[in-house]
Amino acid sequence: MIKNGHHPMNTTGKDAGTNLGATACSPEKRRRTIRVWCDGCYDMVHYGHSNQLRQAKAMGDYLIVGVHTDGEISQHKGPPVFTQAERYKMVRAIKWVDEIVEGAPYVTTLETLDKYTSDFCVHGDDITLTVDGKDTYEEVKRSGRYRECKRTQGVSTTDLVGRMLLMTKAHHSNIGHSDYQQHTDNFGKGPKGHSPWTGVSQFLQTSQKIIQFASGQEPQPGDTIIYVAGAFDLFHIGHVDFLEAVSRLSDKPYVIVGLHFDQEVNRYKGKNYPIMNVHERTLSVLACRYVSEVVIGAPYAVTRELLDHFKVDLVCHGKTEVHPDKDGSDPYAEPRKKGILHTVDSMNSLTTDSIVQRIIKNRLLFEARNQKKEAKEMAVIQAMKRREEEKGKERAQAVL
Repeated sequence: MIKNGHHPMNTTGKDAGTNLGATACSPEKRRRTIRVWCDGCYDMVHYGHSNQLRQAKAMGDYLIVGVHTDGEISQHKGPPVFTQAERYKMVRAIKWVDEIVEGAPYVTTLETLDKYTSDFCVHGDDITLTVDGKDTYEEVKRSGRYRECKRTQGVSTTDLVGRMLLMTKAHHSNIGHSDYQQHTDNFGKGPKGHSPWTGVSQFLQTSQKIIQFASGQEPQPGDTIIYVAGAFDLFHIGHVDFLEAVSRLSDKPYVIVGLHFDQEVNRYKGKNYPIMNVHERTLSVLACRYVSEVVIGAPYAVTRELLDHFKVDLVCHGKTEVHPDKDGSDPYAEPRKKGILHTVDSMNSLTTDSIVQRIIKNRLLFEARNQKKEAKEMAVIQAMKRREEEKGKERAQAVL
């Protein structure tokens, strides 16, 4: 059970000078709001993106996030999986974001930082390159208005695309399977790929990471406690629209999300679902501003004991199919009997399955995009190594 708290967003930017966390800051910090800029593609938003934005927000008071257009991404990187409208909505749903800028330029300049009165920009400790191999943050780095945060190990858009492409092959049971080895070879960690930024690695959950993502707010008097449950795999805008619709059912919603364990999800979804394991899904859901609390490994059936324990006022489910429990029973029988089951229409038909189909349909395009990205990164790494070797030689000669 992970408490998350409510995170309202200023979408208009009218209160940009207001420090929402002022009471926790020193008097010196309260006198001036530090405005932080982040930008990126934010394609297939995952907990790695959210963690970058969490770290960026911690460096200041007000976080502005610029999101690139489809055209810019296609020119410099290759076709995105999600449209720009979908990507804008996903970034808005991340609880640490105060404002987004649609159509931000791919190359970050001082002009952009000044336009949005940002003190500095923050990026992960990987590298972002233009179509001609130049560092997109070169100008702001030279000016001293650049800060770096740690990249989240174990996840990348590249890796997630690879996991989905496995669904067209034999079902794999562990990373020793030949299909998985083919995936790693194709997506950045095979015998030809050595980029530390594109490679596939294993995500290791820690209690500290969960604490960093969870806000820890208890239900308040007058809150409507709403319970929803599911896989929430590849957390996407379909989930966001559903959770936003759920939160609008009350003036003071306290939304609890029950996440099913991997084995349970695989039972009712089949294939090699879930694509993200329960630890990854936990962080993805915790990053959403519409979620107040997460139950890790929630029971599939919504029992009377669960309803009583959390003092649930309302149970919600979307318009997707409800799979029966192992014994064939209705998992929502208890809330249905109590008259507190509510069907919510998010007006969004996007599902995890449809995302997978997008990837499979454009398989060759995405493989080519990732191989191109890997090649550019390797070229930069080799150039950096050569510069370091030259500097070493110069230092050695100076000593002599």
